[in-house]
Amino acid sequence: MNPVEIEQAISDLAEQAFDPSEFPFAFLECFDGSATGSKRLRKGTSNKSDIGGVLKAGSAHILTSEPGGVSDALETLRSSKATQTKRNKVRFLIATDGEEFQAEDLVSGDTIACTYQDFPDHFGVFLPLAGISTVKQIRESAFDIKATGRLNRLYVELLKDNPDWGTADRRSEMNHFMARLIFCFFAEDTDIFASNDLFTGTIDRMSNRDGSNTHEVISEIFRAMNTAIADRAGANLPRWADAFPYVNGGLFSGSTEAPRFSKIAQRYLSHIGGLDWTKINPDIFGSMIQAVADEGERSVLGMHYTSVPNILKVLNPLFLDDLNVALEEAGDNSRKLLNLRNRIAKIRVFDPACGSGNFLVIAYKQLRAVEAEINRRRGEADRKTDIPLTNFRGIEIRDFSAEIARLALIIAEYQCDVTHRGQKEALAEFLPLDNQNWITCGNALRLDWLSICPPTGTGVKHKADDLFQSPLDQAQIDFENEGGETYICGNPPYKGGTEQDKEQKSDMASIFSAGFKTWKSFDYILGFFQKARSFLDFCDAQAAFVTTNSICQGEQVYRYWPQCISEGIKISFAVTSFRWNNLAAHNAGVTVCIVGLSKNPSTARLIDGKLNTMREVSNINAYLVAYQDVYVKNETKPVNGLSPVVNGNKPADGGGLIFGFEVASDLRDSCPDGVEVIRPFYGAHDATHGVGRYCLWVNEKNYQELKNIPAFRHRFEIVQEMRGKSDKELTRNGARTPYAFQQIRQTGKEVVFQIPRHSSEVRDFYPVVSLPPGAIVGDGAFSFYDPPLWNIAVFASKLSLVWIAAVCGKIKTDFRFSNTLGWNTFPVPKLTEKNREDLASCAEDILLAREAHFPATIADLYDPENMPANLRAAHDRNDETLERIYIGRRFKNNTERLEKLFDMYTKMTTKVLT
Repeated sequence: MNPVEIEQAISDLAEQAFDPSEFPFAFLECFDGSATGSKRLRKGTSNKSDIGGVLKAGSAHILTSEPGGVSDALETLRSSKATQTKRNKVRFLIATDGEEFQAEDLVSGDTIACTYQDFPDHFGVFLPLAGISTVKQIRESAFDIKATGRLNRLYVELLKDNPDWGTADRRSEMNHFMARLIFCFFAEDTDIFASNDLFTGTIDRMSNRDGSNTHEVISEIFRAMNTAIADRAGANLPRWADAFPYVNGGLFSGSTEAPRFSKIAQRYLSHIGGLDWTKINPDIFGSMIQAVADEGERSVLGMHYTSVPNILKVLNPLFLDDLNVALEEAGDNSRKLLNLRNRIAKIRVFDPACGSGNFLVIAYKQLRAVEAEINRRRGEADRKTDIPLTNFRGIEIRDFSAEIARLALIIAEYQCDVTHRGQKEALAEFLPLDNQNWITCGNALRLDWLSICPPTGTGVKHKADDLFQSPLDQAQIDFENEGGETYICGNPPYKGGTEQDKEQKSDMASIFSAGFKTWKSFDYILGFFQKARSFLDFCDAQAAFVTTNSICQGEQVYRYWPQCISEGIKISFAVTSFRWNNLAAHNAGVTVCIVGLSKNPSTARLIDGKLNTMREVSNINAYLVAYQDVYVKNETKPVNGLSPVVNGNKPADGGGLIFGFEVASDLRDSCPDGVEVIRPFYGAHDATHGVGRYCLWVNEKNYQELKNIPAFRHRFEIVQEMRGKSDKELTRNGARTPYAFQQIRQTGKEVVFQIPRHSSEVRDFYPVVSLPPGAIVGDGAFSFYDPPLWNIAVFASKLSLVWIAAVCGKIKTDFRFSNTLGWNTFPVPKLTEKNREDLASCAEDILLAREAHFPATIADLYDPENMPANLRAAHDRNDETLERIYIGRRFKNNTERLEKLFDMYTKMTTKVLT
């Protein structure tokens, strides 16, 4: 269950009559969405309580009490032996009598004491019961989650009663209607309207009980808010509607039609109006509410938003850090403060994939905070802001998200006025809204960014019809900002080359086909980088995007970045890999980095995404390493004196040549004496995880002996049939040799070490696995065949791992090995015979340490939490031996390792070229 569903479930529970015997089970059901677990609890088979309560292992211990006995009940829970038993893993203690509610989180130490009716307000504390990590942001966003859930229920109910409003032709009207409602709920609770129940109360009073005329009442209210006070005499408005202020600004212009309401929908509307909308947080509310209008996103309601700390990882190094330094340097100097205020008033923030406006809202609020501090120091605390919303521009492809982004900024502006100037001043200047359009609805990769956010000194001087009602395919801006700074930022869609649909591929072609030869495998986000890079050619701007690591690893680096980092454009700052998590405990999130671009930066700032440490460096290259711009390209053969690593053998067999133990046993029983054709077979993960299969490794002579034996003939027929039906000519040709692998890269007599194509990111070393004699490696992995042992020592080192991580790329968060990128290019210093002997000895020690723990698998042995001491010691000796060969000592960290490797790679490839 997602947070919205959980909040709704416990709110419903709190509204029901309190049943002390039922409450514990009903409470727990709110978090697992199923009655299955509570059935076992009810029967007592899984109830571990020793005090007459309900204890669900790994969850909560709950006890209901007589009136007035809640505190004593909570103390009884604390002292319970069942609570204290470690295997029960109790996280929460909960006690209630139906009037009072108390709870304690035994992990965090947080406590709750409230009325029974109010306990749903604390639902965020209990989200671990649903497998959702409780983070600070979700506790602060409890209202936003509650409001999102209520709005979602209303939205679904309205579409049920008004199916035509859910069609493509009218969906934008429905979304616009919801934006109007949100504004009204906010306005009546924040004194923008004359009373705090003007909107909801008017609807309740004027609507029929069955909701049959609710749409007419709402329509008249909307018409009033679109009618200027001076024009109302002839507008024939009902007296009850005339109490509403003039809002306009496009929010209520155009059609004021509302969908029809059922009795249920009207009740939902009333419940939403009963919430305290002063608590709305525009930083994240927009992202939550945009899921309401998208059926595909409703399953993650309340979980899909970008946290403020993550947004600040982009905005701080992009421009906020610099402003705060300038503020500190200005001190109380009135002239310096005035200059800084004037500078801030002209800063433009442009998000070309703005969604519901998170980045723009946070940027606006942060700039208002700096401006407010300036005003305080200058003795002008109640001064009207000089920062216009029109300086916060965005592009969003979805009309509802674009509309919510505009609304979120309007709400943020009002909240900032209240915070920094006071309620009276905020109200005096808030209405009417103006109709300037600063969010464009369209495809960012098809629009001209320079016309949406023109370089200073130029402008597009066309007036938008209105702010909300007419999403534009191209910006029409009637305002400009002479002399200001421009910062491009955001979190655009990533989409790998194979994940893009036809339209997205067409978008990429429009950007890259003219100047790039190998662009079809580019991630979609590179389209945004390229548009930003072109923007920087025309004006003095800076850009920074959140992106997957893949654009800074592997082949995309040398295919894209040499043309991006050129002609004075450099990476001005970067935040290395960190997790961009959502709220689900089982969802690890995506690993991302942040890359900033600017013209001719004097220095660059490299920020460790995990440690959050920063250092100034002279240059950051496309691998996000503090080194000069260098690009590692594929090499078909090692250029470093190492033995080759090659792909495994490709069966293309339909299952005929590869099989399990039972088939292997049957085949052995029918195999002629002296014919050894059944071999151990290791696919992608087999060797690492200690499993294996078998295969037929047959030459033509063996085939002639075996094809008439039924058990073997059956295996060959499977292969022949599969290959004969293939669409690929090469595979069809292989039907003539059904006994052989389609691609063969070993004789079967070698000493073999397997290298998996992928490896878990948690491992400190990339696995290289010794296989039994005669083993055959599948094409899901790579192999050394008869390698010198010192090569194994090199591969098993930390140096090798950091190189693989940097230049080969990753699949999701796991390491991805490429022999042409990660091995053939690996820089190796000139080795003496003594060096090779020492390394070979280290490799032997590693292999012997592994054998000492047989039958533990490689996956077991290289679990960093459980790695045997003797194996770790063998690796430490190996790393020390190798690193002393490189620099005469151990490297301090992986940063130093990479910088040395890039330096050696540059020298090595220069020699190769000469």
